[in-house]
Amino acid sequence: MIPFLDLKAQYSQIKPEIDAAVARVIASGHFVLGPEVTAFEGRFAEYCRTAHCRAVNSGTSALHLALLAAGVRPGDEVITVSLTFVATTAAILYSGAKPVFVDVDPVTWTMDPGLVEAAITPRTKAILPVHLHGLMANMDPIMEIARRHGLVVIEDAAQAHGAEYRGRRAGSIGDLGCFSFYPGKNLGACGEGGAVVTDRPEFARRVSLLRDWGQEAKYDHVIAGYNYRMDEIQSAILSVKLDYIEHWTEARRSLAERYDALLSDLPFARPQPPRHSRHVYHVYAVRLQCRDDALTRLRDAGIGAGIHYPVPVHLQRAYVDLGYRAGDLPVTERLANDFLSLPIYPELQPEQAAEVVAALRNAAALRPGAAVSDRAEHPQSVMAWSHNRRAS
Repeated sequence: MIPFLDLKAQYSQIKPEIDAAVARVIASGHFVLGPEVTAFEGRFAEYCRTAHCRAVNSGTSALHLALLAAGVRPGDEVITVSLTFVATTAAILYSGAKPVFVDVDPVTWTMDPGLVEAAITPRTKAILPVHLHGLMANMDPIMEIARRHGLVVIEDAAQAHGAEYRGRRAGSIGDLGCFSFYPGKNLGACGEGGAVVTDRPEFARRVSLLRDWGQEAKYDHVIAGYNYRMDEIQSAILSVKLDYIEHWTEARRSLAERYDALLSDLPFARPQPPRHSRHVYHVYAVRLQCRDDALTRLRDAGIGAGIHYPVPVHLQRAYVDLGYRAGDLPVTERLANDFLSLPIYPELQPEQAAEVVAALRNAAALRPGAAVSDRAEHPQSVMAWSHNRRAS
């Protein structure tokens, strides 16, 4: 069995440090918004190359507070994408605003900047690109559009810890950047956690107030706020893991290169990060038709593959009242139908990656045409997987 993710393997490698950090917090008797949180905030801000970081209790809370801090209010519109986890949309709705979806680029799978300007209305307040799978969206044109129209940009970097775009870190380009520390993330807590990073002190101050009941001092509530505080144990654990994130990121990138090489003779559409980007591979997804059948066959072979995300947000039953229908976002919908996520985590061994690809070859070969993706979107996928090729 090759699991999709192995958090036990990660813990076993740093167990003494994690255990010591947890014991230190418990012995201190200080469990919420204390010195461990402050220390982690300083270190993570430095890692992201931003002036400020405010730790919160989840990535969803980070998005919610970033929107509120940026002044998003009921009746506003926020331009975003549907090819993401539902938290992106939920946070916009929490703020009282309306999500307006644009389609994604067929090569990078992130927000298509060429579609953003046409989606702007007098009610538009912010643009919220998602750095999907660990690859940053094309931020320069997004920022140029935002500045021209006086809009705020909030980066959903929940999957992109340490990713870079033209030498700049995820979270540092927009007005605010939002991260999740859910256990399976590239930098994951042993529970829930999130953070907002920014270079703007007024945004940092507002997030600080909003996450702690709007308190400027104890029992001095200056604005209406929330209980979105990060606890000390998670901060202590994240501080330990922050020492390893670069090593783990390079391991992920090495595994992605391994997958690229092993899949190079097959007509699977694979991640295509631009040269100016540093992809951190929270997810390594390929595109293939008959994806669901291949997933079943992989799991039967003991390969823990998965899907991110099988139904885009605009087609989820929970959000039908937003008014979108099948066909509104054609690239997003094709990608959601084709994506298959392969196991990728720092502890995965190269020989295990080879096993994954061997099983994938077998699964696809059992279904004619399974590996053929849209040739207009992916020129490298125009080869038909003929009976002759399968026989060879």
